[in-house]
Amino acid sequence: MAAEDSLSSNPLLQNFEFPPFDVVDARHVRPGIRALLHQLEAELEQLEKTVEPSWPKLVEPLEKIIDRLTVVWGMINHLKAVKDTPELRAAIEEVQPEKVKFQLRLGQSKPIYNAFKSIRESPDWNTLIEAPQIKEAVLSGIALEDDKREEFNKIEQELEKLSHKFSENVLDATKKFEKLVTDKKEIEGLPPSALGLFAQAAVSKGHENATADAGPWLITLDAPSYLPVMQHATNRALREEVYRAYLSRASSGELDNTAIIDQILKLRLEKAKLLGYSNYAEVSMATKMATVETADELLEQLRSASWAPAVQDIEDLKSFAKDQGAAEADSLTHWDITFWSERLRESKYDINEEELRPYFSLPKVMEGLFGLAKTLFGIDVAPADGVAPVWNSDVRFYCIKDSSGNPTAYFYFDPYSRPSEKRDGAWMDEVFSRSRVMAQKDSSVRLPVAQMVCNQTPPVGDKPSLMTFREVETVFHEFGHALQHMLTKEDEGLVAGIRNIEWDAVELPSQFMENWCYHRDTLMSIAKHYQTGETLPENVYKKLLAARTFRAGSLSLRQLKFATVDLELHTKYVPGGTESIYDVDQRVSMKTQVIPPLPEDRFLCSFSHIFAGGYAAGYYSYKWAEVLSADAFSAFEDAGLDDIKAVKETGQRFRNTILALGGGKAPLQVFVEFRGREPSPEPLLRHNGLLLATA
Repeated sequence: MAAEDSLSSNPLLQNFEFPPFDVVDARHVRPGIRALLHQLEAELEQLEKTVEPSWPKLVEPLEKIIDRLTVVWGMINHLKAVKDTPELRAAIEEVQPEKVKFQLRLGQSKPIYNAFKSIRESPDWNTLIEAPQIKEAVLSGIALEDDKREEFNKIEQELEKLSHKFSENVLDATKKFEKLVTDKKEIEGLPPSALGLFAQAAVSKGHENATADAGPWLITLDAPSYLPVMQHATNRALREEVYRAYLSRASSGELDNTAIIDQILKLRLEKAKLLGYSNYAEVSMATKMATVETADELLEQLRSASWAPAVQDIEDLKSFAKDQGAAEADSLTHWDITFWSERLRESKYDINEEELRPYFSLPKVMEGLFGLAKTLFGIDVAPADGVAPVWNSDVRFYCIKDSSGNPTAYFYFDPYSRPSEKRDGAWMDEVFSRSRVMAQKDSSVRLPVAQMVCNQTPPVGDKPSLMTFREVETVFHEFGHALQHMLTKEDEGLVAGIRNIEWDAVELPSQFMENWCYHRDTLMSIAKHYQTGETLPENVYKKLLAARTFRAGSLSLRQLKFATVDLELHTKYVPGGTESIYDVDQRVSMKTQVIPPLPEDRFLCSFSHIFAGGYAAGYYSYKWAEVLSADAFSAFEDAGLDDIKAVKETGQRFRNTILALGGGKAPLQVFVEFRGREPSPEPLLRHNGLLLATA
């Protein structure tokens, strides 16, 4: 088949209403991406020749170029996350540098930069949206002289490669660990759902007769496998073995990430210096709501409120373990904490997460979530399966309609875990952003399309997917992100939805939605037993509420540790200096971990958020956003959660500010517009039961 023919039928290059996820595979990537880049380069050259400092002559053609690349690259990147194959990986890896090269060329285009500058200096600038391009252009090295710019570009290419390699090492190291158990005594305490999962894993590795009851059972380091072991295995030696394996992922042999981390930090610092900043955290904060100082200040404020309660948490565990006659009571360590916390939680609130599962079946949870969205934001979520192609038969497709029944957005939902081909965790991403420029012929605007991906226990036989309460929170969380993407009123594609929203503000709607999981009416509407239909008993709800602040000090410190080590590595750490990355980790841990880490702790080697995700010098934003979201939710508390009229009015205001304004307006302004004042950490500390500690 001639190359031309294959290009004309390459699904990546077609005009499509929705991405052809069902037909794209690895063989389309190299020719498709190369042809696309070739085409976009020609369009960019054309634009540079004809550019004028006006919206139609600059922003619109630019958006078309950026959009095509974002959509097509987004498709293959998404497939890599949900339907990974060695061939797809290899193909993406090969064309990645060419794509980065084009992005740099685009981000560093002098004619485009100058045109933006002229628009900015013109009198009608204020009627236009904030153009993120100027700041981004400076951060992508546009103001550099040629030789420096070349160095900058080399650094960008190298960083992209390193972060890819980092996450592949983590994935491969996670996959590599397999522990086959044949003696049921070794896995005492584990719930049936975990045993079922382990048996399923064993079957997939060739033990075709494995069953949940008789084994054999295969334990891996995937979260759905690792967590139950840490929470429920009475076998302390097994917990230690699995903990140590988890903690040392990607820290030895050919999958060792240590040198990669050092190189990443070294290059980030060089990049910062080239751009005229003193460290990488300053580069990161240049496009965020916080500054290094205000982030530090918040982390310390929350740390001091959390420390004493966290110390108390450990004391509580020790005395509880002692009462239970545990030999290890006086020397509780890392592989005991999760296990004993779980036992204490069960005895205190006797909530066994596993026993709650039957009350949270996925169909019911989604129905309740969509009902809440209707109450708060006046939208309807309607199934639209079959309208768009999907990558797996379990994927659902939905349409969001406004109060008059017009479609305003669409989203995909991929709920179940597929360890062999899908990365773990939960995330939301954009497929299309809302855009006037990208509208199809017969409409005035292209509607936004999102995707939500989770990793829940798949349905078994005729039993629906039954969720832990944590998984329920996760679905609410991701839907919050999706709502901000889908309910944007912003028609300029470059700042619509979640685009150009400061990173530390982007978690606001997602964490805001989580609060509703604790709201009595909302929770009771979804918590129905999948067989009998009975509602979650009232006393269990009360316990869930109380459990929310259980070990709040410890959980808060854990996040603060991650955030602080991230900021330290990107401000004070000197690559190749006297202190290693692990020394920094140990030093930070003295102030953020009641039980000091093991000397051989290598958690940094799998800290993908900051070395392969977008959270470099930005992990603090989880806490920053928690402050914002708790404060936003307190607006509903102030209005009265039982006053349906007030809730709807406040919900409408939330929709018209936080969800609608996208990246077109500074988040602090948007927040003040909604809340009537600047954010305060008080509601967060109050929700977490940590206020008394500071009083």
